[in-house]
Amino acid sequence: MLKTKSVSAKNFFEKSSKKILITEDRKNYLLKIAETIAKEYAKNEVVNLTFICSQNSRRSQLAQVWGFFAASYFKLNILSFSGGIEITSFNRSTIKTLQKAGFYFQLSDFSHQNPKYEISFDGTKKHIIGYSKLIEHPENPSNFIAITTCSNVDTNCACIGANYCFQLPIEDPKRSDGTLLQEERYMEINRQISGEIYFIFHEVRQKLKITSLLNGQYI
Repeated sequence: MLKTKSVSAKNFFEKSSKKILITEDRKNYLLKIAETIAKEYAKNEVVNLTFICSQNSRRSQLAQVWGFFAASYFKLNILSFSGGIEITSFNRSTIKTLQKAGFYFQLSDFSHQNPKYEISFDGTKKHIIGYSKLIEHPENPSNFIAITTCSNVDTNCACIGANYCFQLPIEDPKRSDGTLLQEERYMEINRQISGEIYFIFHEVRQKLKITSLLNGQYI
């Protein structure tokens, strides 16, 4: 098991939600995403989120892992997946950044090109499998809400088959690779994604509570 954990995922998640700054326009867009997720959840009692970036190596992997954690934290039946328009590998700097934020990585299928990892965190018996794959990979759902995380993804390609598609561009930490700021930039992007996932899932939870109260139910 690969371990370099310095804080708990719960602690990092909660602190990220308080530290990040979200512009008003972006906040309104995050609210739109949350509203759509809540609407689908109220109908189906489950939602599949597929986070997409071109190489499925950095941002989409970060988002999937935090979506996995957020579902447990907020006790929501929301399943997170990720994919790209080409296959590379789960970037090592991304893995190290998530480990420092409290996640555990267990190598489950070794490949020099694209190894698979079981990813978990303290307090759960569940795990997800992390590796680079195409959007249409059989392990990804056919019924999903797509959230693209980079601006250069071909939206028409990335969102084929999606019930809804949201473009949520996030700065690529790859730009810092090989520089003195690499570790810091990866952690900043990790914190931004964690905080925005917190915001979305918190709003989903609040909207579901309001809907349940209006229907005379409690969740």
